[in-house]
Amino acid sequence: MIDKYIYVIIALLPITALILAIQSNPYQALVVRAILGAIAALVYATLGGADVALTEALVGTMLATTLYIVAVRSSLVMRLGVLNRQEIEQETDFNQFLLNIKRAINPYHLRLEIIDYDNPQTLEQALSAKEIHTSCTKSEQDNQTLKTITRIKRLFEVLNDQRLLDQTTLEHQIVPNMEEKN
Repeated sequence: MIDKYIYVIIALLPITALILAIQSNPYQALVVRAILGAIAALVYATLGGADVALTEALVGTMLATTLYIVAVRSSLVMRLGVLNRQEIEQETDFNQFLLNIKRAINPYHLRLEIIDYDNPQTLEQALSAKEIHTSCTKSEQDNQTLKTITRIKRLFEVLNDQRLLDQTTLEHQIVPNMEEKN
């Protein structure tokens, strides 16, 4: 005869799976996924499958969660290429610009990674080679204005909805796919 606490533990599986399915934050989903694996291991252990429980605990919970963390961490990043960052920080309101970008991308759980470039050619090549998502330079007409170019349409829409700075221009640039199709 199965004890009643086993029914409670087994009922936690679909409840946790439902909670996992409705998560919008990927980091919270990772935590719920780890909890789901731990509950599954507990169910297997209570039903007498110690070997299956150990496998679930090691592979399903620990390894899978670790791999998901690496995947989510590396994919949810916005790379901003900047031309001469120290010079831009001194001559413009660059720090406020960065705060406004972080505020715009925060609801999408993106983090901002800033990459400094020495000359405009390498910055433009990085944008074309898809090494960065957005570039930021001083405008040629006015040293106080920041020129921001993004190659991702959705990122352009997100940043365009936010007011980055009064002295900022935002453009969307279509970058052709460099890969040849066979």
